[in-house]
Order: sequence, then structure tokens, then C-alpha cells
Amino acid sequence: MSRPSPDHHTPAASSGRPRLSIPGSGLAKGLAVTLRTMTRKTVTQQYPDAQPELPPRTRGVIGLFEENCTVCMLCARECPDWCIYIDSHKETVPPAAPGGRERSRNVLDRFAIDFSLCMYCGICIEVCPFDALFWSPEFEYAETDIHELTHERDKLREWMWTVPAPPALDPAAEEPKEIAAARKTAEKLAAAARAESTEPESTRPESTGPQSTGPKSPGPESTEPEGGDA
Repeated sequence: MSRPSPDHHTPAASSGRPRLSIPGSGLAKGLAVTLRTMTRKTVTQQYPDAQPELPPRTRGVIGLFEENCTVCMLCARECPDWCIYIDSHKETVPPAAPGGRERSRNVLDRFAIDFSLCMYCGICIEVCPFDALFWSPEFEYAETDIHELTHERDKLREWMWTVPAPPALDPAAEEPKEIAAARKTAEKLAAAARAESTEPESTRPESTGPQSTGPKSPGPESTEPEGGDA
């Protein structure tokens, strides 16, 4: 392979004169950017004096609605970090009707989440079949001790009241079956009440109350003697 001749020029060298760098040009450009930024309105939020506006689906912390919890343990079993701790006991419920059988139900004793282990994946909320866990946008729960990041059910219940309302349904979406059934039942009851109120009194059935069974007093037209034939 032949070597290039000494008078061979590279494309960069043959394109023109070399660029000359003016001393201090970089500093001047940086100062120009600083001056342009100083004239703009600041967008920094002065936290904690000004609270941030969080999106509605912010994954801040998990709230517990313990009335819906049936201690099915699905959330604890599906948690990839094993950071949910649940304790419960069984109680016997008397029969609802005479002659019925007694039932046993689980009573929640402890529900705690260790947020030092939680990775905010949301699996526990997704698998809960009774809507007992919800995302709350609260994020101010830092502690100085890592052991205090295990929050019990009382604290989780307080966060439940900070859960935002669900977004409105799409106007073109199909009506849920539960709401449709409840609406149809309410319409039937309202129609029956209107029909009963507009029905004329002549067509209403007469009331059949208890009739008196005591002795009848003789009417004014009775002329028979009380003692019979003389």
C-alpha cells in the first residue's frame, strides 16, 4: 500500500483558513445566557410556602379504607417487596335467623406498610378485589429514623381522606351495569308512585276493615214487642 505524498492535504485543511478563537468568547456567551435568563419570570415554586400542583394520578402514598378489607391477604401475597404486614383473628357471628348456622369472619387487627421497602408499583391496589387500597397524592411523610417509615392502619386511614375523587366518565362510555340496574329500579318505583297518586278514588278498592260482631240494637222502625206473643 503506497503512502500518501507529503504534499497531501486533509479535507479540513483544504477547506479554508483555520478558525481563530477570540479569547474570552466562551465567557461572553455564558454571560449572554445569564443576562437573558435574568430578564425572564422565574418558575421556581417556593416550597413549602407554595404547595406543588400534583397530577391527579400521583403515586404519593397508599391509603387504607379498612371497612372494605376482608383480610383476604391478596395484597400481601402479591407484593414483590413483602412490605405489607397483616394480622387478624376469627370471630363467630350468630345466625341471622332462628335455626340458622353460625358463621366465622376475619377481623382485621393490624395493617401496616413499610414505605422504606415499598417501590410504589401499585400491585397491591390493582389486586385488591374489594377496593380497600387507594393512591393518595400525599408525599410529606419523611422521617429521621428508617424504622418510623412503617406506618400502621391508623395513619393509612388518615391518608384515605386525601384521596382525590375519581375522574368523570367519558360521555360516550357505556353506563355501568350496577348504575343502570339501580336507575331502572328507581324509575319503576317512581312510575308506580305516580300511577297510584293519579288513580281516581272511584276505582280504588274499598277498605275492608274488621266489622263489629256485637249485638245489634233494634232500629227505630222495629214494632215487635220485646217479650214476644202475649
